[in-house]
Amino acid sequence: MDNVTHTLVGLMLARAGLEKTTVRGAGMMMLAANAPDIDAVFWFGGTLPYLEYHRSYPHAIAFAPLLALLPMLLVRAKFGWRPYLASIAGVLSHLLLDWTNVYGIPLALPFSPHRFRLDTVNIFDLWIWVILLGALAATAISRRFSACAALGALLLYEGFRLGTHERAVDVMSARLYEGASPRRVTALAGPFNPLEWRGIIEGEGFVILQAVDLLGNYDEGRLYRTAAPIPAMDAALRTRPFQVFSRFAEVPFWKVTPVEGGLRLDLIDLRFSTPDRAGFASVSAIVDGTGNVLRAGFGI
Repeated sequence: MDNVTHTLVGLMLARAGLEKTTVRGAGMMMLAANAPDIDAVFWFGGTLPYLEYHRSYPHAIAFAPLLALLPMLLVRAKFGWRPYLASIAGVLSHLLLDWTNVYGIPLALPFSPHRFRLDTVNIFDLWIWVILLGALAATAISRRFSACAALGALLLYEGFRLGTHERAVDVMSARLYEGASPRRVTALAGPFNPLEWRGIIEGEGFVILQAVDLLGNYDEGRLYRTAAPIPAMDAALRTRPFQVFSRFAEVPFWKVTPVEGGLRLDLIDLRFSTPDRAGFASVSAIVDGTGNVLRAGFGI
């Protein structure tokens, strides 16, 4: 989730009672709710280290007890079990929110690098902001009641999104594409309408990008043919940019384009990009006719 959402959830947890565990308790809870994003510092190193290390160990459950010490140090809280457990709760709120969106987090590190994701909400969700900012504006009535009501409403909203996500998956899975059932369908949330989803339908030799409106008609999406495996792909995958990106990409799509003297290969993550507009979530390579990789990286 975006950091405004994390901060507001931390504030609601504080006002629900956890701020009383220590002096400057509200500040500690807001910092704890953002603490796992300490690994965003890798953004300054460029795309490759960001994709490799962002949402890594600080986003694992096993590291939450260690990470919870940082907010306590920053607000100079005296160590005690009550503030420490409150800080852990703030860290876990971050992990739970990030689990719901498309980016995914490796909750089981160091035991497994698998990224868990529910795809039920967008990284930014307008209605979550409405719930949390509404509670912030209602503090004149009752700080604790407003905070508890906001957290309850957030849980109900997340449950609603989970239900509409499953419905979107069922709608896409119930149809035939190119005469066959899909191998896999993915429904991705948008930032505004909880009844509208971006669908990715994977079949044998093709991918369909499909808009799904649970209250509207089911229109035909756009079909893209998937490239057959070729040796140039193996050559590209031996480069570090492709190795890092292939571990990150959850819905990979290869695009092969002839260029002068060889081929251009683009590996695209369809969660964030399309074959027509690769953008951030793609890595590229130029491979010559003999299978040598001339260039490989992001933004080439």
